[in-house]
Amino acid sequence: MLVENTQTQMRKGILEYCILCVIAKGEIYASDIIAELKKAQLLVVEGTLYPLLTRLKNNGLLSYNWVESTSGPPRKYYVLSPEGQEVLKHLDKTWQELYFAVQTSIEGRK
Repeated sequence: MLVENTQTQMRKGILEYCILCVIAKGEIYASDIIAELKKAQLLVVEGTLYPLLTRLKNNGLLSYNWVESTSGPPRKYYVLSPEGQEVLKHLDKTWQELYFAVQTSIEGRK
């Protein structure tokens, strides 16, 4: 259905930005990223998240630290790199522009 396809594309388009925003709050484990996105009603599965995290890391936007766990193997905690912080600033500006454009368009329908 056309509506579902459009909804999926909208979510895909904003997912990377939301992931960067969550990681910007501080060092975070992948399952905690999923939990944060779920709280925001943006459902993401590990099969979607891990390739995105790898791509963001390979692009120099993230780094990670291994932290020993008392209940299993070491855990990988992600953090924004300085370049990631810069990119996020630009994306914040872009989001504000898009938000304004969408809100203006919605208000114009009334």
